Amino acid sequence: MRVAGVLAGVVPLVLGLLATPSLADTPGSEHPEDPGAGVVSAQAVAREVIKSKNIKHTAHLPKQAPFDNIESVGTDIAFKGRHAFVGNYGGFVVYDIAKPDKPQIVTQVACPGGQGDVSISGNLLFVSTDYPRSNNTCQSEATTAADPNGWEGMKVFDVSDPAKPRYVSSIATACGSHTHTLVPDKAGKAVYLYVSSYAPKPEFPNCQPPHDKISIIKVPLDNPAEPVLLDAPVVFPDGGNPGQPGGIRETSGCHDITVFPSKDLAAGACMGDGVLFDISDREKPRVVNQVRDDQNFAFWHSATFNNEGTKVVFTDELGGGSAATCDAPTGPKRGANGIYDIVGSGAESKLEFRSYYKIPRHQAATENCVAHNGSLIPVPGKDIMVQAWYQGGVSVWEFTDSAQPKEIAFFDRTPFDPGKLQTAGSWSAYYYNGRVFSSGIQEGLDVLDIKDRRTDPAKRVRFEEFNPQTQPVYAD
Repeated sequence: MRVAGVLAGVVPLVLGLLATPSLADTPGSEHPEDPGAGVVSAQAVAREVIKSKNIKHTAHLPKQAPFDNIESVGTDIAFKGRHAFVGNYGGFVVYDIAKPDKPQIVTQVACPGGQGDVSISGNLLFVSTDYPRSNNTCQSEATTAADPNGWEGMKVFDVSDPAKPRYVSSIATACGSHTHTLVPDKAGKAVYLYVSSYAPKPEFPNCQPPHDKISIIKVPLDNPAEPVLLDAPVVFPDGGNPGQPGGIRETSGCHDITVFPSKDLAAGACMGDGVLFDISDREKPRVVNQVRDDQNFAFWHSATFNNEGTKVVFTDELGGGSAATCDAPTGPKRGANGIYDIVGSGAESKLEFRSYYKIPRHQAATENCVAHNGSLIPVPGKDIMVQAWYQGGVSVWEFTDSAQPKEIAFFDRTPFDPGKLQTAGSWSAYYYNGRVFSSGIQEGLDVLDIKDRRTDPAKRVRFEEFNPQTQPVYAD
């Protein structure tokens, strides 16, 4: 169903304070705590940087007004040429990274709606809205999931002039859009958006249980003002993982999907289940294998393929991203990555578990820390990944041997607030054209340069466009 409505213009440079909801305002948020309780500044204390010798911290650009507050949470990143587009709970920020060690803010767009997951195709930027709003404009007000007129879903912006993003269209999806994944069509005439959302309740008219599905949107590239909701296929017709009290989260949708278009594969991290899809028909993704880890995984959060499409790294977001789980009591297997080999082919493909990887440094009790968003570092013949761990910082690790992963570099900071647990740290850390870019929840943008013989070959690999959840293939 396509949403019709007035699409208000966007003010490119925001000058006023944003009235954004806290992370606790929306049922279904993976962050159960209010990150802004009693704090108004995003710069809580001076923090020491701790890092391995083979990483150079080349740039730090803190959040700028009006996003320089606790509630304006920095989220995911999409890259196009010399620009990085960084999502925010209050909208998004466009950075010029032509000189990656001297990034500059091009513009900031106020369009509150929570999550702010982003992807880009050509001149089109797609942005997720996951908090119910009074309407589909950037001037909307917060409402509740019980409001039958509340709006959530996808927004489309034209960023042909990155300094002046233009709001083009929108489309509603059931339970909103917590994340989305861009899937190119094989003819190059459209893109599909696989929208993931979850946490339905009977009292939510636009988010009804069981919600064991994803939403599929088609956006014609020659007419982005007319996106179409094609289908909402049920991923778990027999029901997903029923969950365990105090343990694994019940499956009621997917959290995130990563696609590997060159092999017509996708990996779904679906709360209580890990899923392998065949996406040879982009409009009809088909489940070919489903796995669970009821002993150690609490929340299947995201996925990353290796360059050959023969492995998947799934993340477990134990504690929803707001808990301190990188400690001795939690141990090395919970809140970690699960490394799976893909064996067989086609309809016979199966995910087989090989090992866990978790950062080897214990964090303080006031530091939220768990496996989060990352991407491959394009080293031919090797499986090396850079990954965000919230206040656990950024980890560079190798899984060429699936059974024996190992860290090779790291970047970390001391606690955001030594006196209490406060949601902060690196939300997303991705390798793009020779540098690691980290989007901090409270920290803004960090740029890292890895100087290591094991990763140096990646500096020769260049992409014009990079959506981490739409994995490209780099040549060996």
